[in-house]
Amino acid sequence: MEHLKELCFQTHLGEWITDPVKVSGGLLHTMYAVVTTTGKYAVKALNPSIMKRPDALGNYIRSEKVARHVSENVPALPAKTFDGDSIQKVGDQWFLVFDWVEGRSVKQDEISIEHCRMIGSLLADIHTDFQGIEIEPEETEVRPSIDWYAYLQEGQDMKAEWVKSFDDIIENLYEWDAGAREAESRLGNDRVMSHRDLEPKNVMWVKGEPVVIDWESAGFINPMHDLVETALYWSGATNQDRFSAFIRGYQGENGAITSDWEAVLTNGFSGKLGWLEYNLKRSLWLECTDEEEQRLGTRQVIETIGELGEYADRIPEWLKWLKEMK
Repeated sequence: MEHLKELCFQTHLGEWITDPVKVSGGLLHTMYAVVTTTGKYAVKALNPSIMKRPDALGNYIRSEKVARHVSENVPALPAKTFDGDSIQKVGDQWFLVFDWVEGRSVKQDEISIEHCRMIGSLLADIHTDFQGIEIEPEETEVRPSIDWYAYLQEGQDMKAEWVKSFDDIIENLYEWDAGAREAESRLGNDRVMSHRDLEPKNVMWVKGEPVVIDWESAGFINPMHDLVETALYWSGATNQDRFSAFIRGYQGENGAITSDWEAVLTNGFSGKLGWLEYNLKRSLWLECTDEEEQRLGTRQVIETIGELGEYADRIPEWLKWLKEMK
């Protein structure tokens, strides 16, 4: 709390009216609702273990630059800037400060066809809104393979509760990993700048209109991979009508879209495998700050193992959906 108090002083946000309240901040960081004499703010305390990475600060600076740029034409919420900086440091803790949005995200059972159409159209706007922005593209080299057996050995040494389920699918992990890297190569260098995590939880609805939050994953991505992955988020990966509405919202007046859909869906393993590896590191105390985060990493390992199997099983059905789109 002392860091938060110093942050308010440092950024001239005013004095607290009430003590900050911890609110849901996702699976990586901690979010607080802060009410001061100047207003109400959402303050995100960035995960210290992530900020130790050599490229972390630069990535956050870039993602907030993206959010500020796109907010000129798309309903997006960038972090507030103070003396030109969007990321604030107090002691050894980094923060992002946002104006508070009085809205709410929709849960899966609340998502309508119209929600999907609107967000599909919004994603198309995001993909076409970055002409002239001064951000260097990342290198396009295919990422290296992951040494899953090394994590299995670490887990066995620690007697981690996920060891058996991890061991059961380890050959699949290598297969999915190799397939994703090959699919990434097949998709080539066709890339756009995007949010890259446009899940329902990252859209606040205010009087029926969307506001896109949490731009920290923003960067370059294959547009069809981004489209299909986001459509799966909003359809719950099970509702073909919502999936189709999302794709049609994206199409707008552009007509039919085509791609190597098998490569697009196989490439979808990449992000899930990266998330699994990150949580293995948290669960094994390789990249972790405290016991609460370690337990969260363990839970996410178990959940992600299940999700990977489900994803693999559903690919033929999603291919059918995509081929039926006109």
